[in-house]
Formats: sequence, C-alpha cells, structure tokens
Amino acid sequence: MTGLKIAIIGAGSSYTPELIEGLIQRRHELPLRELWLVDIEDGREKMAIIADLTRRMLARAGLTLPVLETLNRREALLGADFVCSQFRAGCLEARIRDERISLRHGLIGQETNGLGGFANACRTIPIALAIAAEMEELCPDAWLLNFTNPSGMVTEAVLRHSRVKAVGLCNVPVIMQKGVAQLLGCQRESDFVMQVAGLNHFIFVRQILQQGEDRLPQVIAQITQGPDPLVPRNIPPFRWPQHLLTGLGMIPCAYLRYYYMSDDILQQELGEANGEGTRGEVVKALEQKLFEIYRDPDLAVKPKALEGRGGQYYSEAACELMSAIYNDKRIIMHVNTRNQGTIAGLPDDCAVEVSALITRSGPLPLNVAPFPEDVLRLLQLMKSFEQLTISAAISGDRHTAWRALVLNPLVRSGTVLERALDDVIEENRDLLPAFHRQH
Repeated sequence: MTGLKIAIIGAGSSYTPELIEGLIQRRHELPLRELWLVDIEDGREKMAIIADLTRRMLARAGLTLPVLETLNRREALLGADFVCSQFRAGCLEARIRDERISLRHGLIGQETNGLGGFANACRTIPIALAIAAEMEELCPDAWLLNFTNPSGMVTEAVLRHSRVKAVGLCNVPVIMQKGVAQLLGCQRESDFVMQVAGLNHFIFVRQILQQGEDRLPQVIAQITQGPDPLVPRNIPPFRWPQHLLTGLGMIPCAYLRYYYMSDDILQQELGEANGEGTRGEVVKALEQKLFEIYRDPDLAVKPKALEGRGGQYYSEAACELMSAIYNDKRIIMHVNTRNQGTIAGLPDDCAVEVSALITRSGPLPLNVAPFPEDVLRLLQLMKSFEQLTISAAISGDRHTAWRALVLNPLVRSGTVLERALDDVIEENRDLLPAFHRQH
C-alpha cells in the first residue's frame, strides 16, 4: 500500500490540532494514507472533538483521507509507519496531584522534575513499554516519536527494554532556537547552527555558529541584559543569577532554574498554588477553554489560543522529524537518542538530548565538547536518578524508588522523603500497580 499510516496515541490532547496542522503543511513530503486517533475511555469525548476538528482542517486543505477514532490501540498500531506518543498517564488530575503532594512537603511541584517527575515517570513508563511491545508485534518497522513526558526517561526505557526504533522530542530546544534567531535578527533558523547537549529538560546551548563564527558569547551578553526570548511563554519572566551565564559560558534551558534557583522557585510556586493554582490547575482551566473553542463547527484551523499551552512547537517538531526520517533529509534537529559517546562522561547506551543529523536510519548525534566538571557531575547525578527511576517504575520496588529520589537535588532527604514517597504511592494506587504487588 502507498502512503503512510500514522497513529497518534493520546489523540485527545489539546496539542493534536498543531500536529494536524504540521501534517497538512507537509502534505507533499508526507503522503498520508490513514490517520488513527487513539485514546482511553476517559479521553473518548476529547478525542471525538479533536477528530471532528481534524476532519474540518483536512477538508479545508483539500485533503481526503480516513480519520479513524479508536480505544483499541492494537488496531491503530497494526501496520503503522509512525506512532506519535503524547499521552498523559492519569490525565491532568495526576499532574495536579503530583504538584500538590510536592508542595505539601516543601518540595518543588513540577511535572518532569523532582518528586513530580519521578511520579510521572513511574505511571508512564509501564504504559510506554506496553505500547512498545505491541509495536514489536504489529508494526516492527515503525518509528516511535515520543513526546510523552518525562520524554528523556520514557525514551530511555523504550530504547533499553524493547527493539522499537524510538526518538524522543521536546519543544524546549525548539523554543530556544527560535529565541536565538530573534536575538541574531535572522529571518530563517537555517541561517545559523545551534548545538545543544544534556538531558531532557536539563540541556545547555553549547554553540551558535553563524558565518564562520561562534555567536554564543554575543547571545549570552544579550540575555544578561534582558529580556530572554529563549524562555517558553508559559514561564513567568525571571533573571538568571548574575554569574551563571558568564561563568558557565553556556545557556541553560529554562528548566534548569529549578536547580540553579531552587529556593526562589519554590517560594514562587507556593505563592502561585495559594493564588491562581498550580501550573497543572492553570493548564486544566486553559484546556477547558480550548476544547470549547475546538467544538465550534466553523473552526477549521489551529486556534491561536493553543499557544498558551506550555508544549508549543512539540507537534511542529514531530512532523518535521517524521519528514526528515521519511525523506532522509539529513537536517539537524534536537532529539533524545542514545548517547553513543556524544557526551563524554555519560554511559554510551543512555538517552541524551542532543543535536543530531536526522537520516532515514534515525538520528546521528553530533559530538559535543567536554562539559565543565561541575556541570558534568550534575548530568551524571541526574542520569543516575533517571536510571534508578526507570528501574523503580518497572519493578515497583520502594527501595529503588528511595535510592532514586535521595539523589535528586530537588528532593529533601529524611522523614520528608519517606512521607512524600508514601503519599505518591498511595495517592496513585490505581496508576502504580507495580508498587502494590507483593514483592
């Protein structure tokens, strides 16, 4: 059969219209045969709204192809060419619960960092591995494009525990690249090369090459004078500590403020939680408004209101990655893939987020200059946390979970940790079955 079968898992996500827009824009690069939307019972209504909007968007673009909705993941995966994973285990309610548990114990409450990132990973990784096992059976040649959070840990779990061809994606480096283009006054992002390296939500810009020169020092100087367009729009404005950028000679992604400005961010989050709510609660309210917009039978384009979500450009990156693999484009993108010596000091078989040449055979990561010792030690610490978290998510072993969390710089040890871990396991009882088996 000619044309591509694409399956979107977690299709009831508010991000899906951006993904559809990206597919429409690349209609001549990505010949579609079937588009399958997959969700669970709790997401059935949202998926139906998205499916109707998708059909209107395709019709407006003059495209005729089947858009199929299903709660049966297997029929969507059968013979698929690309599988986009964007599900949220436990839905937004689980994210809000993570944030509230963390703040209750005086810890930063965030969906991919610290205690919240651990809880999210433990809910998500078993489902991701079940999807991978089905892909091995039903579409062994397909590519899994993962932007389910926490993307780095989920991608590493799939790469380590399955034979699936998987690449992880994040919108953070995309936003950083667009910010650099703005600071350099470039009309096209292809006018310069930006190299990033690190772990998902723990990356640094290492080079910005333009016309034979590294513009990184120039961009750092501009950021220190403010404002900083490399920060996602959903993050309140902040300034890096005075000596950080100049001292490191690199640009950290916005998520690193949790580590370099921990006390400030915790106080900010506590204030927000007592005001308009945690980030998860804000997102839930925004999603309700978005789906009201999506219901409009006259709407046939991605609404601008979607830009208020923190995941802006996820889907754009996914479509470009699909096209780069399918068409062997050999362009540079920033992805989660196996290290293979790219970052010295990290295991070769671990997942890292780096700039890579995208080919029909997948990403070829670009080697990066050695990190300063202090940053490398942080990366090594976080990689150990990630790998222990993956092990805990699969085994449900509380001892391994404790070993993971005690390493994380955002988690306090002692009685606080014991109580916080107990709360995560108990309040996610239905979503963490491995932790409730008899060991």
